[in-house]
Amino acid sequence: MLTPSYGHFHTLPGARFLGSVGIDFRLARESVAVYEVPGSVDGVRNIVFDHKGFESPGDSIIYSEDGPMRPFASDASKFALFGAAAAAWIFQLEEQPDVVHLHDWHAAFYLLMRHYAKFYEPLCHIPTVFTIHNLSYQGVRPLKWDESSLEAWFPGLEYLPQEVGDPQHADCINPMAMAIRLADRISTVSPTYAREICRPSDPQHGFVGGEGLEGLLRDASDEGRLVGILNGCYYNGPKGRRPGWQRLLGMIAEQLDAWPDTEANRLASRTLASLPKRRPPYVMTSVGRLVSQKASLFFENTPDGVPAIDEILNNVGRKGILILLGSGEYIYEYRMLEAAKHHDNLLFLRGYSEALADPLYRTGDLFLMPSSFEPCGISQMLAMRSAQPCVVHAVGGLRDTVEHQRSGFVFDGDTTEEQAGRFVTETLQALALKSNNHDEWQKICIRAANARFSWSKSARATIEQLYEHH
Repeated sequence: MLTPSYGHFHTLPGARFLGSVGIDFRLARESVAVYEVPGSVDGVRNIVFDHKGFESPGDSIIYSEDGPMRPFASDASKFALFGAAAAAWIFQLEEQPDVVHLHDWHAAFYLLMRHYAKFYEPLCHIPTVFTIHNLSYQGVRPLKWDESSLEAWFPGLEYLPQEVGDPQHADCINPMAMAIRLADRISTVSPTYAREICRPSDPQHGFVGGEGLEGLLRDASDEGRLVGILNGCYYNGPKGRRPGWQRLLGMIAEQLDAWPDTEANRLASRTLASLPKRRPPYVMTSVGRLVSQKASLFFENTPDGVPAIDEILNNVGRKGILILLGSGEYIYEYRMLEAAKHHDNLLFLRGYSEALADPLYRTGDLFLMPSSFEPCGISQMLAMRSAQPCVVHAVGGLRDTVEHQRSGFVFDGDTTEEQAGRFVTETLQALALKSNNHDEWQKICIRAANARFSWSKSARATIEQLYEHH
């Protein structure tokens, strides 16, 4: 596995310096240090590239925010350098890999080097696989006239604009589009998402599809180069006990004490203090990033003209609580905070905490995941693993993992308004089932816990459909 250091991976305990590679980048000869760091899986080498160009804006921050006028500017430069370093490293290996597997637009610059840099022509003999995890981020930058552009990174590189270019903007490089054109095989992280991205996005009907690249993806599908393989989940960890209500509240209080003093955290502390001492009949949970993809349907108006989250919380009243853990885009954090001010049965924990996520998966009755689109999704698998059924939108990997009224609850709709309305309906019907039909509810919980989306199955499919297919 190859990754940039982001300024600190090369300093991990046990890191071993292997040497360096020289690359031409921005009219200079750059030296990139190469380290091997210990990992959690035997037999997998973790190679880390270190260079000042890989440093990140903060300790735990990988990606940069450059603002709306210069999207991807810092990151594209960082990953262009990384692609060149990866090509240089693989090129000089005595034992070269059987396949080079690239993930998302960030890794696409390896293909640029392999395809157009004459020095790396021998790399063309090594097959490439490109996996799309999220088509909504494509890394688009200008071809030239900018310090973060193709011709600034690699002056003199002879390339074909139609192979590297953005389908909508001829004067831009689109790394995602380039990889779809140049990789030998393409995969996505669920079978349904592989089909969805061959159709154009349709915001009016609340459908997120190919995001402008559907034509390229349809061609790849017709050529037999595109497959969807569902991601997996680990099932071999210790089962662990379901934390009691008081224990859960105590863990949340500990986490809030450790987080900074913000308006959101002060409100969460007040809400926490006002919660009943006994566990309410309905404990709903949600864990995830607060971004448009994951959170927008919470705030869409239902046919009744009320945002979905308000309608759910109004209906459950004192009988239930929604505990939501997440952070992300300012607009969704703000909206969630406003909702939490109006509902004392919404406990909004603004941030991320592994120590809290696991008990929420274990403790909740019903997990809410109304993603607008979902290439695969891991949260629903983690909730199901802990016997917590999920309410999900019938898209991507959610459709592929949750069986309606068997292992969870699935909603759909032809417009965002309809989707919001059905999200509310399914949530309330699920809670009613828990109250009114204990036996059926237990069966759904058991089926959710027994569902298996194993990594070994995903790995076998990857080897058979992507690696051995060459």
